[in-house]
Amino acid sequence: MNTIQNASALPVTWWKSSASGAQSDCVECAVVDPGRIALRDSKNPTGPALLLTRTQFSGLVTGIKSGAFEQR
Repeated sequence: MNTIQNASALPVTWWKSSASGAQSDCVECAVVDPGRIALRDSKNPTGPALLLTRTQFSGLVTGIKSGAFEQR
């Protein structure tokens, strides 16, 4: 996993989940290239972004869906 300090510098189209609705506290995703996905905080579009491989991104989504990251 890598990071980029200014997510808005990436030449990509960002999207957020349709489940986000009108909320402003969302994570946005973008396809950087065929092998990498970027994630950023929608409230801070010029802030840092995580750069994940597709395998890492898939693992993150699987973990979220299974509740692996829920606070107890």
